[in-house]
Amino acid sequence: MAKMMTSSTGLLIGGEWKQTEDVVTIYNKYTQAEYVKTAKASRQDVDEAVQAAVQAKKKPFPPYERYQVLKKAAELLMKNQQELAEILVAEVGKPVNESKGEVARAAQTLEISAEEAKRIQGDGVPVEAAPGSENRQAYTKRVPVGVVAAITPFNVPLNLVCHKVGPALAAGNSVVLKPASATAYSAIRLAEILEEAGLPAGRLNVVTGSGSKIGTWLCENQDVNMYTFTGSPEVGRELQEKAGLRKVALELGNNSAAVVHDDADLKTAAQVCAQKSFNNAGQVCISVQRIYVQETVYETFVENLKQETEKLKVGDPSKKETQIGPMIAEDEAERIEEWVEEAVREGAEVITGGKRNGAFYAPTILTKTGDEMKVSKEEAFGPIVVVNPYSTEEEAILRVNDSDYGLQAGVFTNSLAFAMKASEEIEVGGLIVNDTPGYRVDHMPYGGVKKSGSGKEGPQYAIEEMTEERLVVFNL
Repeated sequence: MAKMMTSSTGLLIGGEWKQTEDVVTIYNKYTQAEYVKTAKASRQDVDEAVQAAVQAKKKPFPPYERYQVLKKAAELLMKNQQELAEILVAEVGKPVNESKGEVARAAQTLEISAEEAKRIQGDGVPVEAAPGSENRQAYTKRVPVGVVAAITPFNVPLNLVCHKVGPALAAGNSVVLKPASATAYSAIRLAEILEEAGLPAGRLNVVTGSGSKIGTWLCENQDVNMYTFTGSPEVGRELQEKAGLRKVALELGNNSAAVVHDDADLKTAAQVCAQKSFNNAGQVCISVQRIYVQETVYETFVENLKQETEKLKVGDPSKKETQIGPMIAEDEAERIEEWVEEAVREGAEVITGGKRNGAFYAPTILTKTGDEMKVSKEEAFGPIVVVNPYSTEEEAILRVNDSDYGLQAGVFTNSLAFAMKASEEIEVGGLIVNDTPGYRVDHMPYGGVKKSGSGKEGPQYAIEEMTEERLVVFNL
C-alpha cells in the first residue's frame, strides 16, 4: 500500500505550492486509517489561482510545446504507474488491477491530448463567392477560451482529471482544477508530474477543499471563461445557472440500461454485464444499472448473470485477486442498503447480494422491480443492477428511454435491423451494440443528453468545447 505522504499537498498557485492552516484529511477507504492531508482553500486562494491562470495565459505556449509537455507527462505517468495505482487503491478503494488500468488510460488521455495540440485547425470560408466580395478571402481559426475551471469527481480521480486538464492545456488554455476532496491526492501528484514535464507556471493551478464553497467562488469570479464539471445533475444545474453566458460542459451521470435480445450470446452478455455493473463498486457513470431481457430468454440470462456475479472477488483492494472494493464511504453503502430494502418492501426480489459490511455492499441483482422504483428510476452509483423482462423491441426501447438520463446504453443482439432501430430511437449520447453502456475508450466522443448533461469529452471533442471559432476576413 502507498505510505502516507504529507509533502506537496498544498495548493498549487502560479507555480508555487502554498500550505494552509486548515486541512482536509483523506482516509484509506479500506482500512479507514488517515492517509494524507490536503490543504483547504480560502476565497482569496481561489481568486489568486484564477489570477495566476490569467497571467500565465499572457505568456506564449505554442502548440508544439504543449505537445512536448503533455507527451512527457504521459510517459511519466507510466513510469510512476505503480505508485499512482497505490494512491488510487488507498483514496478510492479501487482494486489494484483496475487502478493500474486507470493510470494507463490517464496516460493515454494525455498522449491523445498531446497529439491533438498539433491538429487544431480552422476552415477556409469562400466569402469571395458572395456578390461584392470578389476581392475578399476568409478563414476560421480555433482560439483558446482563456481560463477553464475544471471540477472533477471522486470515482475516476486521475483519468477524469486528465480528460479535462489535458484537452484544456492542449487547446492553449490555463486551468484552475478543483478535484474531489475525498480523492484529491492523485490530482496533486498529476500536477507535480506536469510540473516535472515542463508545464509553465500558472498554466495549471490546483485548489482543494470544500466543493460547494470553491465551486461558488469560481462561478462568481468573472475571469473564469469556461466551466467543465462532472458530478450530480443538481450541482450541474446550479453551476449552469451561475455561469450565465459563459461556456459550460457538464457530465452528470446516468442510470445506464442494457437490452439483451433473444438472439444474443447470453453467456457473453451475462459475463460483461456482471463486470460492468459492479466494477469500482458500481461507482461509474456508465455502470450497468438496468437490464431488459427478452422474456423468452429471461430466466436463462438471470441465472447466468447470478453465476457470473457470484464469481466476483470482494475484499482488500490492494490484493491482485480482488475485483470489488469498498464504496467511497460507509454512508454511501448505507444509502444503497436503504434503496434495496425499500425496493424489497415494494415487491422486488434479491437474486444475490443484498448485504452490507461497513463500506462494502455485496454485488446485488434485483428482479421484479417496477420502473418507478428508486433503484430503477434514479442513478444508484453503487453495486446494484435490476433485471426485468420485455416482450417486443418497441417495449424495450420505450423502457430504456423512460429515464431522465441519456448518457450511454447497450444492446446485445445479432439482428442488424434491431441494432439500427435502436441506434435511431434510443435517446442517448452513445449506443454500444453487443457490449454494455460501460464501454469507453479515451479518444471517442463521450457525453449525454437529457439530465446526463451537455458537451463532449474525448480530447478532440473537448478541445472544440474549450476553444472559440474566430473568423478572419481579408479585403485584398
